[in-house]
Parts: sequence; C-alpha cells; structure tokens
Amino acid sequence: MVSSSSFPSTADSSADSSADSSSLPPIFSKTLSNSIPSLAEEYSKALPFPHGRIETLLEGNNCNQILEELKGNLKATFKESDLFKFYQTIDVGNLSPTSPDPDQANLCSKMPTLMSLKQSLYSPTFRSKIETLCNLPPNTLTDRIDCAVNLHTKGCHLLCHDDVIGTRKISYIIYLTDEEPEWTTADGGLLEIYDSSVSGVNRSPNATPSKTLIPKHNSMAYFEVCPNKSFHSVQEVFADRPRMSIQGWYHCSSVPEGVSGATLNRLKEVGGRGEDTEGDYSRWKKGVGGPGGVSESGGLTATDLEVLKKYINETYLTESSIAQIRSRFESDSSIQLRSFLLPSWSSKIKELITSHDLEDGLGRGKSSAEKYSAGEQRKGWKVIGPAHKQRMLEFNDGDDELGTILKKLKDDLLTSAAYAKFLLCCTGLDEIVGYRGKIRRFRPGLDYTVAHYGIFTERSVLDGTLCFVEGEGKQVLYDEATGELVGGGDDEEWGGGEGGGFECYIAADEKEGAVDEYDPDDDSELLSVSASFNTMSLCYRNFGTMRFVKYVGSSAPGSRFDISLEYELNDYDDSGDDGEEEGEGGEGSDGDN
Repeated sequence: MVSSSSFPSTADSSADSSADSSSLPPIFSKTLSNSIPSLAEEYSKALPFPHGRIETLLEGNNCNQILEELKGNLKATFKESDLFKFYQTIDVGNLSPTSPDPDQANLCSKMPTLMSLKQSLYSPTFRSKIETLCNLPPNTLTDRIDCAVNLHTKGCHLLCHDDVIGTRKISYIIYLTDEEPEWTTADGGLLEIYDSSVSGVNRSPNATPSKTLIPKHNSMAYFEVCPNKSFHSVQEVFADRPRMSIQGWYHCSSVPEGVSGATLNRLKEVGGRGEDTEGDYSRWKKGVGGPGGVSESGGLTATDLEVLKKYINETYLTESSIAQIRSRFESDSSIQLRSFLLPSWSSKIKELITSHDLEDGLGRGKSSAEKYSAGEQRKGWKVIGPAHKQRMLEFNDGDDELGTILKKLKDDLLTSAAYAKFLLCCTGLDEIVGYRGKIRRFRPGLDYTVAHYGIFTERSVLDGTLCFVEGEGKQVLYDEATGELVGGGDDEEWGGGEGGGFECYIAADEKEGAVDEYDPDDDSELLSVSASFNTMSLCYRNFGTMRFVKYVGSSAPGSRFDISLEYELNDYDDSGDDGEEEGEGGEGSDGDN
C-alpha cells in the first residue's frame, strides 16, 4: 500500500472544475484534447476494471526536462515493508515555491518544469478532462494535491493492493523512464492489473495478473480507485536501470462506499471473512495421539526413535542434544536445527531444487517477466493466492519427484505422533492437539506472503518449517567489527536478506487504526529467520503475532522450497502469559551441535 499524505492545496481553485476546458495548459501534448473522446471509450471498455493510458502526456521535451531536474535534486529515502521495496524521493504535493522555508523555495526554483506540471495536473481544466476520461460527473474531483516521486531500482517492487485510502478517487502514474533505450517487458517494473473473484463477502484478486502495462516514457496510466476491484501491483524491476514515476491521486469530497472492503482493512480482519489462507487443523487419528492430542508422556520410546531415525540426523536424537535444544528453546522461544535430515534425503532434494530452477529459468538475476505459471507444468504444483495476501506454488497430489518426496516427509515424519513427541521433548511444551501445513515453493521474482490478521489463531502454535534452498545450510554470522556477514556463497546471499525469502515474525500494533507492516527500522520485529538449506526452524507463536515470507527477489540464488507446519497447542488453561519471553534476537538461536 502506497503511503499517502494530506497537504493543503496550492492549485488554483478560483474556477469551477466544469469550466470550458477546450485548451489545456501548454505543458500537455497538443494532441491530448482531441484524443479525449476515444480514450474515454477505451477506458469504459477496459478489463478487468476500467483503466486507461495516455501514450504521450507532455509536449516536446518537458518529460526529459522533468527527469533531469529530478536527477539533479533527488534526495531518496529507502522504504521497505512486507508489501513493498522502493525509494521515495520528493513529496511533490508538499512543495511550494512560496514556502517560507528557504530550502524548499530554493528546491522549487531548481525544478520549474516539475512545479509547472504539478499546477497543471490539478488545474480545473485538467481535472475536468480526467472526469471526462473516467466517466465521472462534473465537479467530482477536488483541488486537493496528492502526489510524490517514486524511484524503483533493480529489485524494487510493490505487491498487490487496491489503493483505497480515504477519499482517493482516481489513481495515476506518470512514467519518467528513460526515452532511449525504450523500456521492455524483460526490464520488469510493469504495472500489473488483476482480475478478481467472489471470496466470502468481498472480491479477492486472482493469484496472477490478467494484464500488464509497460512503464513507457512520457505516458500516464490511470484508473478509478474502487474497493474490491482496483487490484494492481508494480512488478519487480529486473533491469539495472531506474524506473522513476510520479504517483498521485485525485480525491473526491467524501469517502466512497465499500471502503471497509479495502485491502488495507481486510489485512486487519481476524478470520479473514472467507479469505482463510491457512486451512483447518487436522486431529491425530484415534490410537495415535489419543483424543486429547499428543503429549510427551515419558519421552521418546524405542518405537518413536525407530520412526525418527529413518529421516532425522541422529545428532538431534540423543538425550544430551535434546536437552540442549530444549534449554535454548525455553530461553529464546525459537531455534534453528541445521543439517536436519539425513544425507540420503537431503542430497536428492538438493539435486531436484536446482534442476527445477534451471528448467524454469529462475533465480540468480534472471528476469521472471511473463513467467507467472513457471513450475505449474509439473503435476501437483499449483499457483495459489489471493495476491493481496500471498502468491506461491503449493504441492498436493501429483507425480513430480520433488513434490512426492516432500509430501512423504510431511505425511510420514512431520505429522507423525513420534515427531510430535520429539517436538514436545525439544521445546518443553505440554501437548499438541492438531496440525496443518503446506508444501510450498516461493519462486524468485514472483512469490511472497503478506502479514495479516487472518493468520491469528485461537490457541498458541508451534511453527515448524523445514526449508530447502540453494546453499550448504551453514550459519552466517554478523561481524560487528566490520559490519559484514561472515559466511560464503549462497548461504551468505540468503543470510544477507537482500534477495528476500526470509521468514519474519512481527507484533500486531494494538493502536486503533495503526497500519501493521514490517519495517526493518521499527521495533515490531520479533524474529527474522533466513532461508537455509535442510534447516528446521521452530518458533513459538501466540495470538497477536504475525509472520510472513518476504518476497523472493529475482537476484536470489533460487526458489525457497519448504514444508511449513503449524502445531496447535493445548493452552486454553494458561494464564494468558504465553510467550512473554518471545525471542527478539535477530536470527534467533541456532541449534548446531
């Protein structure tokens, strides 16, 4: 969700916005006025929701002039959350040549073409043209100025959302990309437009876009901001060239109907109102865990160990190792167990994850443009959404070799009563009453999950995620003296986090109306777990804690494959102090022995 600020308008509001507008301000293309009727017709017929594009917005060299003014006066601020990664440079709406602040007045004097564009965009004449373009009644749009300059460099992105905040009515993006060479699909940074389908009481975006628009130099894309409808995103920029744009909104005088269905509000709905992304819990079969679930009940039996030794590195099955793991977990509420599976399992998985990415042409900087269905050709893998909450491949039943191996691990090991008892021995928790989970693939340049209240659970849970990525799965440490990571190869790439793919736990903001988004600079982050090959991550999570897998960038070494399980705990009788020692220690505790 792009942040918005409200500022007093500096546009000339002395004239009615329905005034005769046959002559546009001279900064605009001379051919624009004559093309309004045809553009309005195209807009009304556009699918999956009304949208349009003015191919040539500004006259002559104005676009290049604005681009040069910005390049010479940029003060970029990096912004990142679970939803986006980009640079915000100049809040154009708050700039005024008559400002009493000498620095601001001086900045405006250095960017006369940009200042002229701002005044022209929000002039009564042009607002009237926008109303005609978008089939709105006269005087729908107010003179409120709301726009900023955004810069997307290589790796930057903005995930699916609908732009619905307050009185926003029309969203627009003016592209200030380089004129030569022309921007191409392979460069990324496309405006992605999503169709939607009914989901409970709302509509939800499909997992992949139905249409894309290239950020063409000197063009302007626009659409009406509609709850449950105007779903869009900015694809990751794959090229090593800047994608600069002016993002702005025209406002109406009152908040539109249906704003409760906005993605911003829906991410804060407990239960998701028909948008459950996690599924139901399964209970232990009769005679396996008993009617009350699985309890430690005296530790692991010989039969339990017989099951576990078929899969798990025996280092983790000794009494001394289990005692060490338990001590660390009880202190930190989380732990990572590296080299978790036996080589007989992990070596084959390693071979297959590499071949999947090579065959699909993903990872290590390769463009994922037009590869939304990559991986679905293998039977059993399917792209799932909805895009405003997640996109990934999920494996159910099929004949793909890798998927079949991961499913066997999930069914025969990770959801067995023997493994549940192993978890209880390692954590000191009392009883597991159920489980749910998925076999997932997060493809570079495509996939992610977003933090939302719909993942809140009535009971506390133990998250157990077995991860497989390129690399050796060795721990990467941070050297405080040099400020650098100590590791090597792909492990360092994943550990650094630049390519995403890490799993992050954040606390929900209890303040009314607060926006809950991951911010590396705030104190809501409880734990961040880097993707690591053949590593089991255990984390205690109670109500009020959200988690997400950060968008996997195209620069990542490859896909993140994992088996993600939630184990439901029997804690109804607890005092409510569950997890007050929730780990806040960066990468969490590491369970190497």
